[in-house]
Amino acid sequence: MLPLHLQPESHIPLYIQLRDQLRSLVHAGDLRPGDRIPASRELAQMLGVHRTTVANAYAELESEGLIQGHVGRGTFIRNNGNGLKITPPAPASLSNGNGLRWELLFADERSEEILSRLTASAPMNSLSFVMARPDPEFFPVEELQTCSNAALRREGQDILNLGASDGYAPLKEALLEMLQQDGIPARDETLLVTDGCQQALDLIAKAFVRPGDTVVLENPTYPGASAVFHGVRARCLGVPVRTHAEPGNALGIDLEALEATLAANRVKLLVLTPDFQNPTGTSMPLASRRKVLEMAGRYQVPVVEDHIYARLNAQDERIPSLKQLDRGNLVIHIDSFAKVAFPGLRVGWIVAPAAAIGRLRLVKQMTDLHTDQLAQATLAEFLKRGLFQKHLAKMRKVYADRLRAVDEALRRQMPEGVRWTKPEGGMCLWLELPPGFDASELMIHARERGVLFAPGRYFYVQSPMPNTLRLGFASLNEKELARGVATLAELLKSEMRKRQRGTRRAERAHVALV
Repeated sequence: MLPLHLQPESHIPLYIQLRDQLRSLVHAGDLRPGDRIPASRELAQMLGVHRTTVANAYAELESEGLIQGHVGRGTFIRNNGNGLKITPPAPASLSNGNGLRWELLFADERSEEILSRLTASAPMNSLSFVMARPDPEFFPVEELQTCSNAALRREGQDILNLGASDGYAPLKEALLEMLQQDGIPARDETLLVTDGCQQALDLIAKAFVRPGDTVVLENPTYPGASAVFHGVRARCLGVPVRTHAEPGNALGIDLEALEATLAANRVKLLVLTPDFQNPTGTSMPLASRRKVLEMAGRYQVPVVEDHIYARLNAQDERIPSLKQLDRGNLVIHIDSFAKVAFPGLRVGWIVAPAAAIGRLRLVKQMTDLHTDQLAQATLAEFLKRGLFQKHLAKMRKVYADRLRAVDEALRRQMPEGVRWTKPEGGMCLWLELPPGFDASELMIHARERGVLFAPGRYFYVQSPMPNTLRLGFASLNEKELARGVATLAELLKSEMRKRQRGTRRAERAHVALV
């Protein structure tokens, strides 16, 4: 009998509990390659759950490569799962190096590899709403090639050599000019070039956070941020994000909950995405931004502002960033080219007080010496020739049209009871299914129909809502968006009809008993 214990009262869906427990048994060596596990019907009877619960858990484990079903023989633990060779421990006297249990040596004991799941390649011919990233169809390859060639001709020997940890000087100069136009005060000593926003978060975590320090994140939030701060053993607290404005309650982070969290805890950092927040797509109004800065000043908490989506506004007017509004040197502002144009070049930047940048520069030097010089030189040329602003204007229009298309498709197709956010830019929006629905189970059926999305549970720091999901719309064209939404709506309507029939049967049975 397998040591499995499901908790029906938990907010975590039963099939997720079962999947995680079976995965843990594999990694602990209790289940070994070649072991047979019970059939879904058999295990469902043992656990007292519906067979679909077990089937869904098995489907996820099979997609990870941990198990494999054989018709007529049963389901078995595979030799290879996610590239990990799972080898039973060998006696010490017989060990020749092949029996080392590497998975037991990993420092990070969390079982969920959320970033790996969200960044995995989508199957061929599927419509994927999973990622919030640019459409490669619009990559300005020829212009970048021209810029790269020009930089190599001019100073190839220098840019192919080691460079300064704080960044390639011509790129910093171009960035300072762009930041000036954005109304963000920055100087050479307050600017650090990074390998994108993900590295910026990592450097900030290494420079400021000790094990046990409290970091406040939005809830839900970008999984890469929570992964970074969990990685340095921070105590991560989530503050709810309001996805629908109500009288007295604006969109964005819940200000009352934030105040209570800051008052009750000694907080080291507050991490926010004020513009087109990932995953909800919401933006904080100006009054909320001012209030956040006032609270941060009062409690003496630095604010990390993730500005990565802010340039992708569908409207002409932009709300000032926290860094623009900052009068107390409280804000560490991070940004990147990744969402606007070039996710593969891995070039971003941090704007922060000089003392903070000095520390971050040292951490950067210890981490990777410097950001790729050729990428920096290419982007410096791209900026100086005015090509970045031209490309940005084009992509703002493309993504605004796609945002409009996905919203229209949702309004036409979705059944009553489904709610979604109404962003004014960015790359994603957030859906709430009717209470009782589980987006992870919907995902299993949607995958069979060739449609993928990101279940909301991946984005929560705590208290996940299983009936939520994120749709990344930027990398699909308008016809694909309409087709994908129609498929999701059809699945939801079908499930609603099944539930209505079940309710009617239960009511008739109750009447008959009476």
